[in-house]
Amino acid sequence: MAAETESGLPFEPVYDPTALADWDATSQLAEPGEYPFTRGVYPSMYTGRPWTMRQYAGFGTAQESNQRYKQLLAAGTMGLSVAFDLPTQMGYDSDHPLAHGEVGKVGVAIDSIDDMRVLFDGIPLDEVTTSMTINSPAAILLLLYQLVAEEQGISPDKLGGTIQNDVLKEYIARGTYIYPPAQSLRLITDIFTYCRAEIPTWNTISISGYHMAEAGATPVQEVAFTLANGIEYVRAAVESGQDVDDFAPRLAFFFVSRTSIIEEVAKFRAARRMWARIMKERFGANDPKSWMLRFHTQTAGVQLTAQQPEVNLVRVAIQGLAAVLGGTQSLHTNSFDEAIALPTEKAARLALRTQQVLAYETDVTKTVDPFAGSYVVESLTDEIETAAMALIDQVEEMGGAVAGIEEGFQKSEIEKSAYRVTQQIDSGERVVVGVNKYTVEGDEHYDPLKVDPSIESEQIARLTKLKADRDNAEVLRLLQVIRDTAAGDGNLLYPMRDALKARATVGEVSDALRDVWGTYQPKDAF
Repeated sequence: MAAETESGLPFEPVYDPTALADWDATSQLAEPGEYPFTRGVYPSMYTGRPWTMRQYAGFGTAQESNQRYKQLLAAGTMGLSVAFDLPTQMGYDSDHPLAHGEVGKVGVAIDSIDDMRVLFDGIPLDEVTTSMTINSPAAILLLLYQLVAEEQGISPDKLGGTIQNDVLKEYIARGTYIYPPAQSLRLITDIFTYCRAEIPTWNTISISGYHMAEAGATPVQEVAFTLANGIEYVRAAVESGQDVDDFAPRLAFFFVSRTSIIEEVAKFRAARRMWARIMKERFGANDPKSWMLRFHTQTAGVQLTAQQPEVNLVRVAIQGLAAVLGGTQSLHTNSFDEAIALPTEKAARLALRTQQVLAYETDVTKTVDPFAGSYVVESLTDEIETAAMALIDQVEEMGGAVAGIEEGFQKSEIEKSAYRVTQQIDSGERVVVGVNKYTVEGDEHYDPLKVDPSIESEQIARLTKLKADRDNAEVLRLLQVIRDTAAGDGNLLYPMRDALKARATVGEVSDALRDVWGTYQPKDAF
């Protein structure tokens, strides 16, 4: 059987100069930091400084997560990356019936400005950048962050970081959506406008392929569907009256990095080149910063195994190396125990140390784009670009990413790929070390991190106290202003900020929008 890449492209046993016989290095490569950015978005890349090292963390209460952040900063992490619990991601307070059993489980529970104060207590928000993995309620968490920073005496124009804010991929692969697509896009474009005026150095969206890849998307599908979503966001912002060069420089992306090093390097290089051409040629952007695809990478959680979990340290090192060779701007390396439970402190520290070894003990930071000119990498970069552009064109012919989502196209394509991989693992065609080959009888005992179930009652008690202490009449008035604005066409972030400052909760603000917009029901929900 002929070898194939993860995307099903042919993988030749030998690549030679004939693979690039008709290849134009000038147009395809250029210099690092120059259009179309195949070789990287900055001229010096890591030769001047390494990528930003982040560790995705958050669990239990705000106080517990605050302690973990301080441990990570002390260990040398360069930026924070906040994981929120499922109720927060869905816009529910900890006392909502649907939150029962999920409070603090997969991330930190944030119900109000009171929790946000505790989460960042003692952390100077003008000295760190913070990435927040939050989508439908992204505006709410960003505003809480801004309010807490202002309480610290920090001007919003000194804040740096990113909100994921990519709701389209939620409809495709993850499911933590709240509102229908059109209303979600309105909220996102309101964030673009608000941040340009109020938090100008904030990255307003991280358009994510990671979750689609975790759901089963191939590298080609990951790039294609991510950039198709990016096109939809840019189009929506332009149609709302914004100039493309006013918001495009603050767009960011988020990709996975798998163990298949060669294809992953080619994927990252192709994605940069494609986005540069899309922004320049399709949207007429003139600012070179608008052409740049700057991205964060996370190693592939879906490839981690509960069997022989220490082997995950090797997988993560390889995945991290692929991201670095591909030119990522920031990186999170998964902890080896994440297939079992939330990471322990030791596991999180080891994951960070993996990045530090790559940065300071290898030579991959000494030169820019070390695989440039490689027969196999350049060939695969071209092939991935061609295949991904064909898939983007298919989505555009349907009417764009939203139309494709409503038809279930992206979701269906990803599910087919996931099924193919499952079949390959089950048959043994695809080897997973420790799972279907090189297994052992019984693994060593591992003591995972456990979240205290009493956290839920503690959060509910905090909410009860908050509602007793605040001016509830004023909160109700401000929530009505949000509803009125949602029914009109004003920017929603200003009334939302006022309500949150008055100690309205995440759930109450989300509910105010639900009252006007309703919730999204996918076609296959019944």
